[in-house]
Amino acid sequence: MAKVRARPDTGMLYLDFFYRGVRCREQTALKDTAENRRRVQALLKHIEKDIAQGSFDYAATFPGSSRAPQFGAPHVGQSAAAAPKASVPPMPVVRSTTPLFSDFAELWYLELSPQWRSRHRACVREDLDKLLIPVFGARAVGDIGKAEVLAFRAEVAKRKGRKGTLGNARINKIMCFLRQILNEAADRFDMVPAFRGVKPLKQKKTDVQPFSLAEVNRILDTVRVDYRNYLVTRFFTGMRSGEINGLKWKYVDLERNLILVRETLVDGESEDDAKTQSSVRDIPMQPMVREAIEAQWQRRDPNVPWVFSTRAGGPIDGHNFTNRIWYPLLRYLQLEMRRPYQTRHTAATLMLAAGENPEWIAHTLGHSNTDMLFRVYSRFVPNLTRQDGQAFAGLLNSRLAPAKGAQKPGALRDIDGMSPDQLREALAKLLIEKPDQEKEVPREDT
Repeated sequence: MAKVRARPDTGMLYLDFFYRGVRCREQTALKDTAENRRRVQALLKHIEKDIAQGSFDYAATFPGSSRAPQFGAPHVGQSAAAAPKASVPPMPVVRSTTPLFSDFAELWYLELSPQWRSRHRACVREDLDKLLIPVFGARAVGDIGKAEVLAFRAEVAKRKGRKGTLGNARINKIMCFLRQILNEAADRFDMVPAFRGVKPLKQKKTDVQPFSLAEVNRILDTVRVDYRNYLVTRFFTGMRSGEINGLKWKYVDLERNLILVRETLVDGESEDDAKTQSSVRDIPMQPMVREAIEAQWQRRDPNVPWVFSTRAGGPIDGHNFTNRIWYPLLRYLQLEMRRPYQTRHTAATLMLAAGENPEWIAHTLGHSNTDMLFRVYSRFVPNLTRQDGQAFAGLLNSRLAPAKGAQKPGALRDIDGMSPDQLREALAKLLIEKPDQEKEVPREDT
């Protein structure tokens, strides 16, 4: 049903109606007053009458509207001149001063693409060409509001994906590009952001599935000989797929026992920028890793720059390795199907289980801080997986235990057997009473 509405941010009246099955919203230059509402309502009734008779001329009624080229001449075979003239004086309509979405999106892409990695640049280009520009390209960015954004998301959610419809993660990624474009337009043209109040779809949290050390040993004992050194390095360094596949001999420092992460392999091409700034790092080689690297050095082809290469001398292709080596190996060993990226999670959990310093682990994995480490791998930290409170009980036992051969009044021999009230009482005593050697010696008056 057609309505006259007012924009909450500007207080200007606009017409909200449907024409040829498309929702149209045309803004006027009139403030929201009783008199102006009556004038706009009269125009809206006339528009509805013309639409019903098939004589509505969109371009003549709303000159300068971005929708005018979309609808063209009146729906019925009447010309604009033959169509009945409006009995109500035309309303002053604000002509859109914002560029078309297609033009602004290209400008946005041109300005930001130099700072993107090639793979991200290709993803943005593909979504612009196949999804965003076909839907919004002919519209002015100022005419795209929250309703259009939500309608587009609902339509994208119906598209087919590899496993039925597109997942929320993929939908959020598409909407993220649209959000960035429209937010930039809102900043430049002083508009209300179309994404105000639009939240990303909830994504299902996926747990990491690292291998146990026993499973790692089974994999290394069974894998093809030419891939054993490769998997040893993956399992015990935690390198990402692109990092290890793009590893070159010039970044292996055997003298200082380091692997230098400086390049990544993306779509078969080497890039000299890592995923993040913290991803550029030096990884200490553990004994098994150094042994594997030295074995690769002995069998290397001097003309091949890659540490791990195919028989043809090229870098290892991630998809080929996954489908022809990795998954068949897991099926043969009757292990649960997991992506090769789980080798990175395995390295992290093994380091945590060994009690390594979290800061050192985060640096080795290429994390900027330890937040992600504890958030993702918290259940693999030994102090969090054992029974909580044992370390605390040990501290109390050591401080409250009676001296050898003597029984201190109020001291308790077994903290583990305390009731909650007894434990609180003992802790209060520990905090209030100082050991004899810590008591202050009263000074003599001089």
